[in-house]
Amino acid sequence: MQKRARTLLVWLHVVTSVGWLSQALALFTLLLYGLKTGDVNAFRMARVLDHHVLAFMGATSAFSGMMLSATTPWGYFKHWWVLGKFVITVVQLHVGIFVLSGRLEAAANGDVSAWTPVGTALMVAGFAFQTWLSVAKPWGRTPWADPKVKLPTASTKAFVLALTIPLVDLGLGLWMGNPMPLTMLVTVVAYSIRRAARGRRRSSDASGRGTSARPARRGATAPSPR
Repeated sequence: MQKRARTLLVWLHVVTSVGWLSQALALFTLLLYGLKTGDVNAFRMARVLDHHVLAFMGATSAFSGMMLSATTPWGYFKHWWVLGKFVITVVQLHVGIFVLSGRLEAAANGDVSAWTPVGTALMVAGFAFQTWLSVAKPWGRTPWADPKVKLPTASTKAFVLALTIPLVDLGLGLWMGNPMPLTMLVTVVAYSIRRAARGRRRSSDASGRGTSARPARRGATAPSPR
């Protein structure tokens, strides 16, 4: 059951990531068309796509990817390729929410900036690079990876929670009339803090014992070099 739930979470991450990428490409196309023709309806369509579809896809893709890192031994900071994806995702969310969304609103009202499609193109390039990172898994382990500590894969309940939370936020968004990834944000932060605390306890146990399975006896002598 645990493996099936994890596979479903991977599936959700892949589907929403592909959706986020394809919708960013559609957004880029609409913006270029609007700039070329001066048709303000193109910018209005881009705003609707961003506000009602892309925002949820992006939030779910980011949430599912972060939960996969938090619920498996990969973690966030143990491997350079995972850390790279994490940083790019955070930057994309910041740019999309606090920069591009506002510029799309302005464009829909007639205040068009030529930099808007440039920002969208950079987001698409970020997706392409993240895809390469997922396939190649380059650069090895980071200096913060403790080889003595390997947290186990989370329980089935954790994966079921990660699959359910996006549906909760979708319902909230439909009810409020705006994208509301609040539950996803709270869940990924809270679970990551809990997971990190567990990792610190394991690291402390590993450094204070003779082995991870058997504590060192008080007064035990060190083994002979031979």
